[in-house]
Amino acid sequence: MTSTTYQVTGMTCEHCTRAVTEEIESLDGVSAVAVSLVPGGISAVIVTSDAPLATEAVTAALDEAGAYRLSGDGDAARTAMAAPGRTLPLV
Repeated sequence: MTSTTYQVTGMTCEHCTRAVTEEIESLDGVSAVAVSLVPGGISAVIVTSDAPLATEAVTAALDEAGAYRLSGDGDAARTAMAAPGRTLPLV
């Protein structure tokens, strides 16, 4: 399992949180999504998945959810941590 935090702009309310959560949860391999909403700022979207997700897949899910964008470039906008006892694959 991998936990990745994405920095997302454009989220302002609980509706935004629900829309982003539903779209990212629909991606293959995603087991959980948690959002730390910062209205009008950069929100943290924490995604737990079987393996790291392609930045393009997350960007597409954000587009489908509404006017939400990764803050900065894809690599700078995310941090990943492996579950204890596991290593992260190189991507």
